[in-house]
Amino acid sequence: MADVFRGLNLLETLKESMESNKLADVKDAMEDLLISRINVAVVGDRGPEKSTFINSLRGLGPEDDGAAPRSPTTALEEVVAYPNPKHPDFRLWDVPSVPAARPFEPEGYMDRVRFLRYNAVFMTSTGEPHPNGVEVFLEARSLQLQTVYFILLASANDTEKSLEEKRKCGLEVLTCQGVAQPKVYLVRPSTLEKFDFPHLLEDMGRDLPEIRAHSLLLALPTLTSTLVSQKKEAFKALVWAAASLSGGVSAIPVPFVASMVDCSVAVRILTKAQLSLCLDDESVERLARQRGMDPAGLTCLRVCGLSAEVTKGEVKRRLAAAEKELATVSSRLVEMAMPRHARSAGRSFTAMLQALNGAIEEMATDADRILTVALGEAK
Repeated sequence: MADVFRGLNLLETLKESMESNKLADVKDAMEDLLISRINVAVVGDRGPEKSTFINSLRGLGPEDDGAAPRSPTTALEEVVAYPNPKHPDFRLWDVPSVPAARPFEPEGYMDRVRFLRYNAVFMTSTGEPHPNGVEVFLEARSLQLQTVYFILLASANDTEKSLEEKRKCGLEVLTCQGVAQPKVYLVRPSTLEKFDFPHLLEDMGRDLPEIRAHSLLLALPTLTSTLVSQKKEAFKALVWAAASLSGGVSAIPVPFVASMVDCSVAVRILTKAQLSLCLDDESVERLARQRGMDPAGLTCLRVCGLSAEVTKGEVKRRLAAAEKELATVSSRLVEMAMPRHARSAGRSFTAMLQALNGAIEEMATDADRILTVALGEAK
């Protein structure tokens, strides 16, 4: 499977930083991945399709606490922030639609809504794009902002045929206004796994800076088995960074420092993995409710103890078990993975790498099992 979010490139960048002894760069990258800092604007008229889309991106249903309302409750020209309840530094911004009046100056609208502060912008509609919106898109491209996307949101009465007709009309509008190689993504707001949303993620993965692409990936709900696999691969870079820092700390001659740092960082990473893979009780129960299932039918599918609860005791146990198994690990693994100057710290590196990667594999298997059953039941 292609690595959509380019985890291998990020991993190579981290290795180069270690080779150059830039531990601070590796630590900053790890913190960025753990925090998932990213801002995404959703531009368009407020209504049920847009609010459902915003909620689905946050893994919420219309009745959940903090969900975007189906009908506007704020002034139409106001920008409203919707943080992700599990990843508060992933913020979705409900941005008012581009005005339809002519003449129109895109720069004024963009300044008013602070368009350039967003990492990505979704230009949504339930019909064809408005010409003024296309002008905003072209202005953003002239300013080298590549992460602006036209999204056609399916309404309750739309069929696949009607959506394709709307897409065709939208592409004609974009072409007539000078958009080169135009794209319009069809999205069903309540079921993002359908239609073009996975393709949109692929394009965003290529367009966004790598850290931001990883941040988006880790903050999104687990919509498909492919997304679960991509999340698992993204965590490999995070685990490698943590293990590398562990190796660096273990070279410091201060008793117990390495083990304390290892456990603390490991708990943060595995807690992030639990939330990213939607394995916590609240996420599993919400998924069951959205799919019309008994929550017990999904919670019982969590085989790995860390899927249900990440505890310091369990993390310590896994790190200790990995230490004991090091005698069976080939020294070649350490030589290949660690920079030359840091191989003396290879024991701590290998234990951390082995323990965390093993745990994430188990958790991802649980997430895939839950998703498969939930989607199967829904069908």
